[in-house]
Amino acid sequence: MLVLRIVAFLAVVAIGVSLAVALLTGDRRWYRFAWQIFKYGLVFALIVLTLLALERVVLVAL
Repeated sequence: MLVLRIVAFLAVVAIGVSLAVALLTGDRRWYRFAWQIFKYGLVFALIVLTLLALERVVLVAL
């Protein structure tokens, strides 16, 4: 869970910074970059949470 929290914090900071840069420069690439960080962060979180859920299922089955 610590890794998930660290990645989530870094993703939120990166998204915030890229949105701020996009607002300041008007360059649309930064919006796309923020969206990609959000997507990949969400995928990473879903993978980690799925693995945690599977771990609990396996432990209950044993």
